[in-house]
Amino acid sequence: MTTENSAIVPALQMKDVGKTFGSVIALSDINLHVDPGTVTCVLGDNGAGKSTLIKILSGVHQATSGEVFVEGTPQVFSSPRDALSAGIATVYQDLATVALMSVWRNFFLGNEPTVGVPPFSMLNVKYAKETCRRELLDMGIDIRDLEQPVGTLSGGERQAVAIARAVHFGAKVLILDEPTSALGVKQSGVVLKYILQARERGIAVVFITHNPHHAFLVGDRFYLLNRGRMTNEFVRESATKEELVQAMAGGAELDALAHELEGVR
Repeated sequence: MTTENSAIVPALQMKDVGKTFGSVIALSDINLHVDPGTVTCVLGDNGAGKSTLIKILSGVHQATSGEVFVEGTPQVFSSPRDALSAGIATVYQDLATVALMSVWRNFFLGNEPTVGVPPFSMLNVKYAKETCRRELLDMGIDIRDLEQPVGTLSGGERQAVAIARAVHFGAKVLILDEPTSALGVKQSGVVLKYILQARERGIAVVFITHNPHHAFLVGDRFYLLNRGRMTNEFVRESATKEELVQAMAGGAELDALAHELEGVR
């Protein structure tokens, strides 16, 4: 296990966080440390507790025990809007986009800019389009037609739009829920590039994934989640991709399976 750098106030921290649903223990004694301008990867298979962890950080669920800190201040989120107000933005697998709505409308969905005095105010279309294009270009995203339905974009481009939207609206911590899980090799590479773009802008990125290869390409710190518990922690300087893959695969369990399969062959 690594030691925390006390000189840096973490953008996000979980201390001994647990979550139960009745008699079911979903998370137990979770400790997570996320510094600004870094990519922290949380790896785990299906059923490891990744979704519950995301929902606690995004305000959907409240922790049963432990504390969550944002920039050193303890926080209790009663709703996703509370988490967003504290600077935590979550991009889910479904991206919360409307497929038939234009790119620029999706960019400002729920935060539409207006001009004029209520109740006679109107949507400020010119400002919205100019801002959307500028923010996308700042992230290295060049979409020719902002009027095209967001559903016509590739999976990687839709992820990129969602990431740029979160950055624009002031995210200090960006949580990405399996952003590459349904993408091919090329589109996954596009998304990983934008993750690094967000990191370079000083944002703390929490990359939730089951893919150790993708995690190792962009991660600075790695946590392994298994059955609701953190089982391993690595930092990039002292870890190899092979160690990460081995730990993710279960180590001794993987060796036993390989031996069993070899006997079958």
